Formats: sequence, structure tokens, C-alpha cells
Amino acid sequence: MNISANIESGVRTNLKQPIAIANWLFTVAALVFLMVVVGGITRLTESGLSITEWKPIAGALPPLNEADWASEFEKYKQIPEYQLINKGMAMDDFKFIYFWEWAHRQLARFIGLAFAIPLLWFWIKNSIPRSYKPRLLALLALGALQATIGWWMVASGLSERTDVSHYRLAIHLLTALFIMAGLIWTALDLRSLQHNHKPAALMHLSKIVGAILFIQLLLGAYVAGLRAGYVASDWPLMNDKFIPDGIDSSNGALSMLGNDPFWLHFAHRWWAWILVATLVILARRVKAVGAHHISIAIYAVLSIQILLGIATVMSGMNFTLAVLHQAVGALVVASVTWGFHCIGTNQHEKIAKL
Repeated sequence: MNISANIESGVRTNLKQPIAIANWLFTVAALVFLMVVVGGITRLTESGLSITEWKPIAGALPPLNEADWASEFEKYKQIPEYQLINKGMAMDDFKFIYFWEWAHRQLARFIGLAFAIPLLWFWIKNSIPRSYKPRLLALLALGALQATIGWWMVASGLSERTDVSHYRLAIHLLTALFIMAGLIWTALDLRSLQHNHKPAALMHLSKIVGAILFIQLLLGAYVAGLRAGYVASDWPLMNDKFIPDGIDSSNGALSMLGNDPFWLHFAHRWWAWILVATLVILARRVKAVGAHHISIAIYAVLSIQILLGIATVMSGMNFTLAVLHQAVGALVVASVTWGFHCIGTNQHEKIAKL
């Protein structure tokens, strides 16, 4: 039986098409990974509020002359970040932070085109298996939503605050990682289709590990948004104590859980070890189904991420280490997604043999 017999009637395909679509999705996932890294640099250089307007098309061009630069700088001078923190900033310093925010937005535009144009091409050529069309449209819609979330995040820091809302920053980062995971999962499903396999199932273990990973990523985003990494530079203790003195619950437990830098830093440190335990279980399960390379990848990125997290704290939030910590965090998501898919595909194979 050839692969076309497994695809809905009326959809013309050949053996190369699922692989071609999968390779395209892997490429877009790699671009999203790059976007996460550039986003981390933008945050760490405090560049995110340097462009005070959202112009999806006209904003693709940077200032082209000194008059344009003066106009952009004048707009920046009207927001609280400049007035309360960066007052007196030199034009060259403004150009530096402007570059990173512009690069971040420009990469977002490029990713949008890198997804939408090939999608249209494959669609016109009738190359997409029918059951995958809604999923690809959903990923396209998520990308458009992510752009809106990005501006919604920036807008939170333009009037009353000197930074963006850490809640909105967390939504922006987690949506990017979810899109990357969705691209990888869909690409792997299409590769499975090449071998007449059904789409992978999300197993019970994957749901548990996914929930624990989500909490850790959320905590990490809050730590980043509140600059909570700076509250302690020793490890494993925090300011010479296991539970730091600075935790403040005077505004209620709910407020503390989402807003207190000391608590969030503490929780991010120690929830990581719960994640480590579950990822070790996942890696062992992945190895048991024969995907040794994916198991090794999970162990590798997990080990590197732990060391980077500790090093970042003990270095007093060294810029390079902090960027690498965010980058490897995205690689953890990618490798875990691949692991989820491995055990989900294996389950279908077991059922098929019954």
C-alpha cells in the first residue's frame, strides 16, 4: 500500500510532499527559536520600549536619515522609561536599543512570510493532506495572534510603567514556545505519514511532564520580567539562607505568587529539580521505545540548562550566560516535544500490532 492510499480522497500527493512540508516546518521552527533568542537579547538590553508605535508594514524600514532618527528619539523621550531612567541618553545609545527592537520585529515579519508564502504554495499545489490543513491554519492564526500579543506587551510600558508587564511578557514568550512546539510536532507527524503511521498521541506521561515544564517556563518568564535574577547571586542558598528573607506576603499569597521577586526566584530554582526528575523519567521512556538519540538530546540540554541557570545566578546575571539560558530553555522545549512525539508514535505502533 502506498502513502496516497492513507490520505483522504481527492488530495493528490507523492512520497516527497509530506517530507517537503515537514522540512519547511522544521525551518520555521528554527526561525522561531532564533526569535526567542533575539527576544531575550532585546529584553536584557532593555530595548523593548525604544519603538513606541506599531506599524506592521511601514515599520519594516528603520530610520533612514538624521531627521528620522530625531523623530523616533523624540517619541521615546515622551515615555516614562526615558523620563525616569534614561533621561539624558545619547543618540548613539538610543540607536543601539532601537536596533534590537527593530531586529526583533523584523524577524517576526520574516517568520510570518516564511510561513504564509510556502503555505499558500503548498495549498495551491494541493500538496497538503486534508487533515493537516486546519492545523496549519491554526499555526498561522497563532502567529498573527503572537504579533498582537507582542504589541500588547510593549503597550503596557508606554504610559505609566517604566517596563513591560511581566504577565504580558510571560504570555508572549510562552506563546512563542508553544508555536515552536506545534511546528515541530506537526513536522514529525508529517514525517510519520511518510511511513504510513498515524499522527502521534499525547500520552499521559507527556501531559504531566508538559504541565511541570509549563510551570517552570512561566516562573522563568516572571523572573525575567521582574529582574528577579538579581535578588541573589549565591547558590544553592539565597543570600546565605535556604528561604530568603525578602519574600513579602503582606499583600496576600496570590499577589506574592505572581509578583514577589524573592519568591519567584526561589520557586524557579527549586521547581527546576521537580522538572529534572520528570524529564529523566521521560528520557528513559524515550530510550525504551528505541529513540536513543532523542533521549540523549533531552539529557544533554537538561544538563546544560541546569549549569547555565546556576552560572547565570552566580555571575550576577552575566549577559551572555543569561541569553544562553533562554536559548537552551527553548531547546529543552524542542527536545521534550520530540520525546513526547516518540512515545506517542510508539503507542500507535503497539496498538496496530494487536
